[in-house]
Amino acid sequence: MTKILAIESSCDETAVAIIEDAKKILASVVATQIDVHKKYGGVIPEIASRIHIENISIVIQECLEKANLKIEDVDAIAFTQGPGLVGSLHVGVQAAKTLAWAFQKPLVPVHHIAGHIYANNLVTDMKFPLMALVVSGGHTELVYMKDEWSFEVVGTTQDDAIGEAFDKVGRVLNLPYPGGVYIDKLSAQGKNIYRLPKPKPEKELDFSFSGLKSGVLQFIKRCERNNETFTPEDLACSFQETAISCLLERADKALDQYDTRMLVLAGGVAANSCLRRRVQEMIADHHLDVECVIPPLSCCTDNAAMIGVAGTIAYEHGVRASADVTANPSLDIEA
Repeated sequence: MTKILAIESSCDETAVAIIEDAKKILASVVATQIDVHKKYGGVIPEIASRIHIENISIVIQECLEKANLKIEDVDAIAFTQGPGLVGSLHVGVQAAKTLAWAFQKPLVPVHHIAGHIYANNLVTDMKFPLMALVVSGGHTELVYMKDEWSFEVVGTTQDDAIGEAFDKVGRVLNLPYPGGVYIDKLSAQGKNIYRLPKPKPEKELDFSFSGLKSGVLQFIKRCERNNETFTPEDLACSFQETAISCLLERADKALDQYDTRMLVLAGGVAANSCLRRRVQEMIADHHLDVECVIPPLSCCTDNAAMIGVAGTIAYEHGVRASADVTANPSLDIEA
């Protein structure tokens, strides 16, 4: 049985997990910084990296204690190499290198998005070829996987990622950070009654959210100029439904164009209740031959369990890093 100790520190979560055979979570610990960054309305990179330094040793030790294991018991050390905030990534990379050197364990570098995709393996065995709809604060992509360890980005955002758009609209609506969570809650009390722009990028599988975000801002300013009122719940619902329609229109086209057995959601926005409902409806209405898999809520936001699952697959495919490996904030998943 393969046991992987995994470290994730790409943004503002210091996370460590131990995974067995890419399926079983022996232990998973996440130290979140959200309360620190909330007062700034977003993640401050310098503060994030400093808190990672304070937390990393404590989180590693707690994870080992929860799993009732020692470092000697694991087969390899997996870590997020990128993409992400360079200072945050650097803390996790250095911790992984230190453990690997001290205990003579192989180092396995993992792409952060590969981790989000492989979180679905905790739900069911992933079937290939598959299409992954990656939705997070920093990424909005359609990633086609012809087989177990191949990644082809067939669609990407031309501007804002969807999670970034949610956070910016949340700020305009005076909602707490992170905006996506609160827009989802607010939307449940509203109706989709306001017409907002749906940007259409040149490439049919690409995404664009800056125009939609601007459309919300212009709508609010127009109401202010005309001394009109609007219902925040309805505006939140209208924005969310429009944004998710943009996502699913591209996903629908991708499934038509590519031979696919499975569609998986990946990333923090995969926790959105409207997206989780509507993606299943899309599959039921148009793609009955495609299995739809949605990761558990605990594995949508950044965590090390997903890095451990992807790290196990990478380890089995012979992926290794040398002792001079460094953090790569712009790491390409296709590389």
